[in-house]
Amino acid sequence: MHPRKKAIVGITGGMCSGKTAVAKEFERLGCNVIDADEIAHKYLDKTSVKSTIIADFGKEIINPDSSINRKKLAEIAFSTKEKIALLNDIIHPMVMKEVEQRIEQYKNDQNTKAIILDIPLLLEVGWENRCDKLIFVDSNENIRVQRAKTLDICNKKQFKLREKFQISLDNKKNIADNVINNNSGISELRRQVFNIFSNIVDNG
Repeated sequence: MHPRKKAIVGITGGMCSGKTAVAKEFERLGCNVIDADEIAHKYLDKTSVKSTIIADFGKEIINPDSSINRKKLAEIAFSTKEKIALLNDIIHPMVMKEVEQRIEQYKNDQNTKAIILDIPLLLEVGWENRCDKLIFVDSNENIRVQRAKTLDICNKKQFKLREKFQISLDNKKNIADNVINNNSGISELRRQVFNIFSNIVDNG
């Protein structure tokens, strides 16, 4: 008997829409989550990567303990399209190679219900073609801006600037197979995730 095919589900949405919260709910239901941010942070700590980034973005991105200040790096990177491309050229190939390795690993894990990709800018890097399903996490802009401030990610001006460099939310929403509304509490989010999960697992 052949092992059941594991669906690969990509999560997309605007900044601070709650993509990671959705991924965590899928994880609770027995899915394996691949968090590209977590992988990227690991590579940022590698000496060779760190020295390249410092050379390209300047010493002001370094913390007193010699680690990279990710907030400062993001502020500089998102100032122009060229700088975002430069940072992606450094980090992106290593991260996506590891994402592929983890996909292959989870495909062979009989306990994995589905594989969830929590990849910032998933559509921008062309990974929608790698997914069997796409979920768009919808959340009002004022809620997302407030989350960004609360989490000390960026202020409203920087928020607007970052979103300007991304594919429009309408386009992302239009190509998604499912939309999750994340303007309410965790119980409503959990209910929506469970409904989608049931459909994905039942239909393979």
